[in-house]
Amino acid sequence: QVQLVESGGGLVQAGGSLSLSCAASGRTFSSYALGWFRQAPGKEREFVAAISWSGGSTLYADSVKGRFTISRDNAKRTGYLQMNSLKSEDTAVYYCAAAQRVGVRSTPTRSLAYDSWGQGTQVTVSS
Repeated sequence: QVQLVESGGGLVQAGGSLSLSCAASGRTFSSYALGWFRQAPGKEREFVAAISWSGGSTLYADSVKGRFTISRDNAKRTGYLQMNSLKSEDTAVYYCAAAQRVGVRSTPTRSLAYDSWGQGTQVTVSS
């Protein structure tokens, strides 16, 4: 498995931007699909975005499409989530996750598809 550590969370005003990073160690990072999920207080964890092994395929939840951008740099073993035009409803703990048992172009949306998870980073958007 790969070990993941998120960073970059914080407090931002509505309409602002934040960039999250997900640093990986362990097994070959480039052979994993990477996903971002979030969990708000009292709510279930939900899918945010995913990117395939090489970065050639991406998928977004409708709620963040056009505002968030997922990317990865396999040479740096790091994934990213650029979040723009943030809204109060984006407030949550954000988790990155890696999925090994998927196809090379796969962008899984189900949390059960992911093998490794980071500890999460808090994002708070004030209105």
